[in-house]
Amino acid sequence: MKPPPFKYHKPDSLEEGLALMGELENAKILAGGQSLMPMLNMRFVLPDHLVDLNGLEELSYIRQDGATIEIGAMTRQRDIEFAEMIADQCPLISEAIRHVGHRQTRNRGTLGGSLCHLDPAAELPLVACTLDAEIIVASVRGNRVIPMVDFAASYMTPAIEPDEVVAALRIRSWSEGHGFGFEEFARRQGDFAIVAVAVLLEIGAGDVIRRAAVAIGGIGATPLRMAGVEEKLVGERTGPELFQEAAQLCAEIEAIGDVHSSADYRRHLAKVLAGRALSKAHRRATPLP
Repeated sequence: MKPPPFKYHKPDSLEEGLALMGELENAKILAGGQSLMPMLNMRFVLPDHLVDLNGLEELSYIRQDGATIEIGAMTRQRDIEFAEMIADQCPLISEAIRHVGHRQTRNRGTLGGSLCHLDPAAELPLVACTLDAEIIVASVRGNRVIPMVDFAASYMTPAIEPDEVVAALRIRSWSEGHGFGFEEFARRQGDFAIVAVAVLLEIGAGDVIRRAAVAIGGIGATPLRMAGVEEKLVGERTGPELFQEAAQLCAEIEAIGDVHSSADYRRHLAKVLAGRALSKAHRRATPLP
């Protein structure tokens, strides 16, 4: 199939790109194009203008300021996968990103593109949800920061205005020695997950959980943060029984059903994968004094 007709724009700077987005009607951003190009060809989207941000080096970076890490929206997924800073400070991202498509798609795919596409089963929005990330968006009016919990407005719909562009992702790294676990089930390697679970644990003296973050993707319209599971974990001593009880809570949430899987099967996967991710995070954690 062929895409619909549109006018192509390639700005030389972010400032120029923001000006275009503020002026043009029915414009779409082209980042990595791994999702947008197929959707254009199948005519699921019908833009009048395409604004290509490829080549804007000012949006491609990974930098650290203390415990805060900021990743530019046009940073390729492959660069994030092999970034030593990410592996050291946020290993959950390094583990999850290896499940994103294939090497060829990660060579082109961008962080911002994945965040804005917001597929319910996509790994990067799920990880951003788990890490309490903040999304920096820009427009001709200036920048604003959106917590990830508010960024995912609904199914494949980010909470940004038509003239706004995602500029960066900001996260705060967890304490050194925290445990992390990522598990997903997909029909084939590289497919979107039927269900995926991300877990972060901070363990204190006596093997007691000081801090926990648990999120599930693929089970609803947006990544779901499991606040009830986290409340059950924090303050408790780790162990198989605790993890089984926490995982059971993941089987009691409302789930979607579609041609790929029933709602009941998704709940079953959520329970099984949550148990595995919790155990993995516990094994990797170094108890703090």
